[in-house]
Amino acid sequence: MALPMNSQVDPRDVHAQARFNMIEQQIRPWNVLDEQVLELLGKVRREDYVPPEHVTLAYCDIEIPLHGTPDEAAAKGWIMLAPKIEARMAQDLQIKPSDRVLEIGSGSGYMAALLAAQAKDVVTLEIVPELAEMARENLLSAGVKNVEVKLADGATAAAALGQFDVIVLSGSVAQIPEALIAQLNDGGRIAAIVGQQPVMRFTLVTKTGNEFKLSQPWDTVAPRLTSFEEPSRFSF
Repeated sequence: MALPMNSQVDPRDVHAQARFNMIEQQIRPWNVLDEQVLELLGKVRREDYVPPEHVTLAYCDIEIPLHGTPDEAAAKGWIMLAPKIEARMAQDLQIKPSDRVLEIGSGSGYMAALLAAQAKDVVTLEIVPELAEMARENLLSAGVKNVEVKLADGATAAAALGQFDVIVLSGSVAQIPEALIAQLNDGGRIAAIVGQQPVMRFTLVTKTGNEFKLSQPWDTVAPRLTSFEEPSRFSF
């Protein structure tokens, strides 16, 4: 699929066609139809958040390894989620310009950049030093100024950061910790990919007053976030 004839594209942007194809062939078919989110995906250059050796894969419908060997990255969750997953999460969270956002699992910084473009500010936590530095450098190079990258264990360090309007877990967990849900402001949303392989569900919890609404609108699979509690396994 070629770019529309009337589209204004910087001729120096060698990734423009791939970015357009990603939106039209991967993102829209996955029920991401919010025009604001689609426009954002066209502006935030994914190639700026991909390791140089994998830049040709920036707009492919795959998880991209960020650190270590590809097998090690897949096993330990050192990856960039597929574009359609991040896009659908960004749409379903319905970020507002006044929102204070917490992300757990910075990766390369791409999801933080998407969130920051919609929110007031973002704090993103990363447990792996090399990834925290990668995210920090990528966001700085891209001119994103309303994101703070912290080297921290998101499973334990989030409690000290106070309340948030939105909390995003950029990876999978067995269940969303109640301690994180307690950090939501009124009207706040927390999102994560929850479950066990081969079945996981995107889970969105919304707080209204003292009540919590849970929805699980779509299925996917994603690598585990480090340090989050797993259910006990009994053996006989």
